Amino acid sequence: MRTNIEIDDALMAEALQRSGLKTKRDVVQFVLNRYVNIERQREALEGLRGLGWDGDLDAMRTDDPVREWG
Repeated sequence: MRTNIEIDDALMAEALQRSGLKTKRDVVQFVLNRYVNIERQREALEGLRGLGWDGDLDAMRTDDPVREWG
């Protein structure tokens, strides 16, 4: 898709320098991919909410596995 946008020149220059990428197009593509991946990770983490563990670590630490398992 062809899109024309105005981007701050200083910001783009810094992004090019810091990223080591060669073109403005590469920088925009990189940033878009990065943003989408971050949002996907956020959604995946949100999906894990409430799946915690309900055990008792203190009880596990004092259990005698030989007695428990024979």
